[in-house]
Amino acid sequence: MRAAGDADGAPSYLARMNAHATAPSLLDAAGVDPQAARAILEEALAGADDGELFVERSESESFLFDDGRLKSAAYDSTEGFGLRVVAGETAGYAHSSEVSEAAIRRAADSARLAKRGYEGVAAEPPRPTNAKLYGEENPLESPAFSDKAALLQEIDAWARARDPRVAQVMASLVGERRIVEILRSDGRLIRDVRPLCRINVQVTVERDGRRENGSSGAGGRAGFETWITTERWREQVEEALRQALVNLDAVPCPAGEMDVVLGPGWNGVLLHEAVGHGLEGDFNRKGTSAFSGRIGERVAAPGVTVFDDGTILGRRGSLTVDDEGTPTERTILIEDGILVGYMHDRMSARLMGAQPTGNARRQSYAHMPMPRMTNTGMVGGDASREEMIASTKRGLYCANFGGGQVDITNGKFVFQCTEAYLIEEGKVTAPVKGATLIGDGPTALTRVTMVGDDFGFDPGIGMCGKSGQSVPVGVGQPSLKLTGLTVGGTSL
Repeated sequence: MRAAGDADGAPSYLARMNAHATAPSLLDAAGVDPQAARAILEEALAGADDGELFVERSESESFLFDDGRLKSAAYDSTEGFGLRVVAGETAGYAHSSEVSEAAIRRAADSARLAKRGYEGVAAEPPRPTNAKLYGEENPLESPAFSDKAALLQEIDAWARARDPRVAQVMASLVGERRIVEILRSDGRLIRDVRPLCRINVQVTVERDGRRENGSSGAGGRAGFETWITTERWREQVEEALRQALVNLDAVPCPAGEMDVVLGPGWNGVLLHEAVGHGLEGDFNRKGTSAFSGRIGERVAAPGVTVFDDGTILGRRGSLTVDDEGTPTERTILIEDGILVGYMHDRMSARLMGAQPTGNARRQSYAHMPMPRMTNTGMVGGDASREEMIASTKRGLYCANFGGGQVDITNGKFVFQCTEAYLIEEGKVTAPVKGATLIGDGPTALTRVTMVGDDFGFDPGIGMCGKSGQSVPVGVGQPSLKLTGLTVGGTSL
């Protein structure tokens, strides 16, 4: 495991990278000689299949305005590293919040225990890329801390003035700038800068003693200015208020089997949870997914094409490279109903004889990477939402989802609808509350009968949990019509 150029005395790739970097490396900033760190990593990975040194520095701030006052305002800064040694299906991992040569050496001594006499062949390094989705700008620098707090107060006042039924308003801003560097034994130091900001508004309305909520948010990998223009934050207030007022008039949802029309965008969270996790490489390598061993089989109705794409500029799940240094890409998972691929990190790809897809992700330096989604969605079709509704005699139109639960091994799911309406004789009628969708992902995909022409991504609010780790993601889909889903409700 030798750095390119070392054999003939030419500068290593790492040295060239540092010479032309536009910002000092995290190792340099911490007073660690990058060449010394590479030597420690090389020694730890001798005889291993794979591994890396992952260094991270993050800054974050958050504001919460609730109950008519600024309830919290916080700034946090963290840094640290994790060193991983992979031998077969075993991984040794050690991490520390102290970035120093001594700490890296101690971590290497611990992580190399994963080998225990193992003699492997080093996997091919990630392919290089000249892409750079985000620059070195810090999204937290503007507007000023005090201006952000004042903005939330303005949002609260404006929302309360919109309607006399508004009883409570909660508004929040969250932002971060994360810099990661992945040092590999071939000498490459791969750097990625990852901004992320979000605004969220929740409105509670009251009428005759009945209270209902509505919420709306937006965000992505850009500075605060993108999301806090007057026009943008007022859109969030209006949408949250609209949802809350709809729920004031909602009646109990009937239960039973019926056709369901899903709206576009955020409702892709059902696809993400019920299907996406089952297409992650580690579950399939272990044979615990409902999709294990089914490459080439029909798993969905004709017309259903599912993808994962981490390359879309500004989307919440988009990254230049994943957390092993592999460039992200657009991966087709299901094509016209046929299962054609999985999402892989380097370990699952190596063990399954596939190529990494740029889906290795980790919550922070304190966590090992695993196959995770980035921006997952279903490609649009040619049907209109109006046609879907008109073709439904009795059913449910679900405009927005809330939380849900999924069993990865069989794809069974339960999702709560936060905004839903009855469909009667081809027309949307009364709003309903208490609606839940019950089923399993593999079966639900086969019941898609119409795919809409209105594909859209979510507004930039998604977080995904897996094995105790949370990472930002995007979801998207067009409107869909599914037949024969079980709807749980409070009225028979």
